[in-house]
Amino acid sequence: MVFIYYSQGVSSLYQDFTERLMSHLALKGTEITHQVMNPTTATMHVKHTDEQGKLDIAVENENVKVSYTVERHKKEISKGVAGAVTGAGLGGLLGSVLRRDSSMGDAIAGALGGAAAGGAYGAYDGYEESKNERTEFATVLAETIKEVEDELQYIIQGQEEAKSQARERGRQKIDEDNAKADEYRSLLEDLYGQVLAVQEEVDMAQSEGTNVTKAKGRIDRAEALYKEAQASFDKKEYGTVRPKITAAQNMVEKAQEALSEAQQAG
Repeated sequence: MVFIYYSQGVSSLYQDFTERLMSHLALKGTEITHQVMNPTTATMHVKHTDEQGKLDIAVENENVKVSYTVERHKKEISKGVAGAVTGAGLGGLLGSVLRRDSSMGDAIAGALGGAAAGGAYGAYDGYEESKNERTEFATVLAETIKEVEDELQYIIQGQEEAKSQARERGRQKIDEDNAKADEYRSLLEDLYGQVLAVQEEVDMAQSEGTNVTKAKGRIDRAEALYKEAQASFDKKEYGTVRPKITAAQNMVEKAQEALSEAQQAG
C-alpha cells in the first residue's frame, strides 16, 4: 500500500525539508536506514514499532512529494485504494484540492480516476475506510510532514520579509544618494561661480598695478580644490566632496581678504 503526501511550496528548501523530516521522525522513534540522497530525490527504509516500509521524497514543481510504501505491518490490508491516494484520507485530499494550489490537480484527478476505474468503492465509503486503514506510521508521517512544512513556511516567510527589507534599504540608499548628488551639484556650481568672480577681481587688480601675489596664490588653491571636489563628485565619492568644497570656500574667503589688504596697501 502506498501513501502519498504533498508538502506545499517548500521545494526551494528541499534539502532542509528532507533533513528535518528525518530528524523529526528519528525523535519519534523511527529507525531510518539505507538512505540514498540526491539533489532533488531521496529514498530510505523506515521502521516504526512493528511497521516498516520505504520512503521516497522528491521535488515536484514547487512542492515536495513524499511517498510511503508499506512493506509490513500488523494489519493485513485488503482494501486500500483510498488510503493509497493520500495518507490524509480521501476527505483530506479533497480538502487539499479546495484550499491548495492547482498544480496538484492532474496528479490527484489521475489517482481518483484510477481508484474509480478499479471499482474500489465510493468516495464516502473510501473516506471512512481510509481513516481506519491508515497505518500507525502513515499517521505519524502525515503529522510530521505538516510540522516540517510549517517550520519551512515560517523560514520562507522570514526570507521574503528579509528580501523585502533589503529592497527597501536599497531604494532608500538610492534616494539618499540622489539627494546628496543634487546637494553637492548645487554646492559645486556655487563654488565655481565664487572662484571665477574672485579670479576676475584679482586679474583686474593686477592690471591696475596692485600686488596680488598673495591673493592669486589663495584663489589658485581654491580652484585646485574645486577641481578635486568635482572629480570626487564625478566618481560618486561623496565622502570627500564636502570637505574639499569647504576647504575651497575657505581659500576663496582668504583670497578676498588678501586682495582687499593689497588694494588698501596700494
